[in-house]
Amino acid sequence: MKRYVALLRGINVGGNNKVEMKKLKVMFEDMGFGDVSTYINSGNVLFSAAEVVDVTSIETEIEKTFGFFVRTLVREKKDILKIVEAVPAAWENSAGQKTDVLFLWPGYDSKKSIELLKITDGVDELLYEAKSIIWHIDRKDYNKSGMNDFIGTELYKNMTARNINTVRKLASLLEA
Repeated sequence: MKRYVALLRGINVGGNNKVEMKKLKVMFEDMGFGDVSTYINSGNVLFSAAEVVDVTSIETEIEKTFGFFVRTLVREKKDILKIVEAVPAAWENSAGQKTDVLFLWPGYDSKKSIELLKITDGVDELLYEAKSIIWHIDRKDYNKSGMNDFIGTELYKNMTARNINTVRKLASLLEA
């Protein structure tokens, strides 16, 4: 059995696309996945599976269960651990810093996707690891960031983001 995390995009934001985590957990269990748990309300489902996970079947079941389509990305435990190992320990999500992990959809899950981002030298710091881009910035420089124009771009529509604190917590839960 391998451990995975399903990352749901755009749920429970601003009162839209409401997904109850208890109901989501039961749905994953009913699909035959084991050791199912959820972490925070942003759509992180940890589970075990013996076979390759069919993301399309998860998306179909979410739509049947909740009445709307939710793009979903599944990552293996090893990918989450690689990301956590690659991010400098000093990078965090705090009052002084912002560090986000952009999990990329197939077709965008290569280092070349960094070229689709506008960045400001000396302000934005980017790393690529395990089909993800890690973006780090000091919050005091946020208004200088080239990433301010990111929302609505092609890459933005083909990723889901989590802050580094959430990703580190997911890694620890996958390890437990």
